[in-house]
Amino acid sequence: MINRPQISINTEKSLAMCFGCGRDNPIGLKLEFKWDNKIARAEFTPGESHQGWSGMVHGGIISCLLDEAMGYATFFEGITCLTAKMQLRIRRPALIGEPLIITSSITKRTRKLVETKAAISLKDGTTVAESTATMFVIQEEVSGKGRG
Repeated sequence: MINRPQISINTEKSLAMCFGCGRDNPIGLKLEFKWDNKIARAEFTPGESHQGWSGMVHGGIISCLLDEAMGYATFFEGITCLTAKMQLRIRRPALIGEPLIITSSITKRTRKLVETKAAISLKDGTTVAESTATMFVIQEEVSGKGRG
């Protein structure tokens, strides 16, 4: 038998300090996702504090944007998840000051896992980065769908 550590997660706690979406986090990204009953969508324009190489968005910020988007796809469906595995492909550098569109959706669902996909693109549709993730289900709303 494998002994796995147990972690307590307070899902009732406010998201105000979340790095991705928290309104009260002074260094957070303050993402605001909208839901159309299939796709979560947000816009984000990176600033100088988000760069790695001069003028280019840090890859960790790109990863964070995609991870947050995939978390929101499950959140809007009434499922609280943690990212268990994530794969990322950056197709082109994102530039500081360049508006980005982040989208995500659920691609598969089992009792304990949810598979998601996300993309970052420019306003003209050019793909910047893509990601897939396997999310571990922590809690599901009894009433089913509906947080968005």
